[in-house]
Amino acid sequence: MGLQLYLDLLSQPCRAVYIFAKKNGIPFELRTVDLLKGQHYSDDFAQVNPLRKVPALKDGDFTLAESVAILLYLTRKYEAPDHWYPQDLQARAHVDEYLAWQHTALRTSCTRTMWQKMLFPVLLGQRVPPETLASTLAELDRCLQLLEDKFLKDQDFLSGPHISVADLVAITELMHPVSAGCDIFKSRPKLAAWRQRVEAVVGEDLFQEAHAVIMKAKDLPPADTAMKERLKPLAQLLLQ
Repeated sequence: MGLQLYLDLLSQPCRAVYIFAKKNGIPFELRTVDLLKGQHYSDDFAQVNPLRKVPALKDGDFTLAESVAILLYLTRKYEAPDHWYPQDLQARAHVDEYLAWQHTALRTSCTRTMWQKMLFPVLLGQRVPPETLASTLAELDRCLQLLEDKFLKDQDFLSGPHISVADLVAITELMHPVSAGCDIFKSRPKLAAWRQRVEAVVGEDLFQEAHAVIMKAKDLPPADTAMKERLKPLAQLLLQ
């Protein structure tokens, strides 16, 4: 059995894995796991990933969880071009540095922004207190400034002159607030130019394909009672 990727393109790390695999011509079977329907809690999926999260990878009898681990596995197994995860010690260290930082910084603020600004009112019919949203947007702005000042600097890409997996992880995160109507690039020309470079390397068609689901999330129907109950723990977490 060949490579299987368990993904929901509503998820930003799933989009990063999807784009990387497609861009590098890696053959895989897409196994869609609908997060909003709770399919990641099924017993069948737990056999692939007991953590019950996406993305997940199955390669024959080998299984792997966590998006960064999956991306690095794919770069090594399929011998992706060096720029994705450079052999150069310091260039690779810069990629690793970003991947380590983003989990509790940009990932958190982008996820909270999308849910508070869009999915709480659209999906759950729940109004987010203005002061909560304002605090979230302020934290997003702080993280965007760090992304520019600490990681991008005056480079073309986050780790230097060439695109890497760090750029894929970053751009897919940023499309979360964009899908909620936040024009985060308007007042940040350096970041806007970086986005254009990333999209150009990825290819417009693939970029739009990967983000079609999230860009239509504002049109999701309201959640039914069962879905609201299932999402309650997540909702409480995202409002803290």
